[in-house]
Amino acid sequence: MHLQSTKTLANGVDMPVFGLGVYKMTERDVTIEAILKALQLGYRAIDTAALYYNEEEVGEAIRHSGIPREDIFVTTKVWNSDQGYDNTLRAFETSLKKLDMAYIDLYLTHWPVADKFADTYRAIERLYDEKLIRVPGVSNHHQHHLEQLLATANTAPAVNQIEMHPYLTQESLRAFCAAQNVAITAWSPLGRGSVLADATLQAIGQRRGKSAAQVVLRWHLQHGNIVIPKSVTPARIEENAQIFDFVLTEADMQAIDALHQDKRFGQNPDNFHFDF
Repeated sequence: MHLQSTKTLANGVDMPVFGLGVYKMTERDVTIEAILKALQLGYRAIDTAALYYNEEEVGEAIRHSGIPREDIFVTTKVWNSDQGYDNTLRAFETSLKKLDMAYIDLYLTHWPVADKFADTYRAIERLYDEKLIRVPGVSNHHQHHLEQLLATANTAPAVNQIEMHPYLTQESLRAFCAAQNVAITAWSPLGRGSVLADATLQAIGQRRGKSAAQVVLRWHLQHGNIVIPKSVTPARIEENAQIFDFVLTEADMQAIDALHQDKRFGQNPDNFHFDF
């Protein structure tokens, strides 16, 4: 496994297992600089969303990188206020225009808005059928949300992006997704940094000559997850990627799994509310 390793999704598309998340990157120059740094280091996946208000910067950085568009995997998402069938199609056009691209690699429902997420996914299926996206997917969907979609979908979601870290291991949902051939992308893979002071992670890192963050990211990869750590700090962007020169033992993996507390740092998909 290496920085540009990929995971073959249910529809045969290869998705990089490691990428850069750009949530909360709102300052134009800082955002572009961070993305260019990541691409220079060898990152080949960028994860954005309409909500992040930086799709234009993502597109600009990719164009300035000199790397062919087809070599970079771009994910974006439809925000909650734009959900529903027709609204999703309009929101996609807006995102595509902001990114200034001919297609998007992966398009996700950001949150499962009650009474709308099924229609939202129907629109994503249409975009997939029209070859405007390469992969249809969802984010923050529990098992029961996925079951509802799977009951009627012509093309099942290939990806479910969920909060996951050592304090929220999502074992049951991961098992369900694995059985359905739905790949997991972990957002907040480091628990918003809150897990990094954990004594178990620190001790494993000391034994491996790695930081706690590197240990956690490696844990994700060895569980078969896709990870998208976010940072605007060049040194951190580089450090996060240095996780392909060591392997966690089975004992390490079990010790990290045992840290599960069912603790969320974001909202629960069954009970979420945003004021924007």
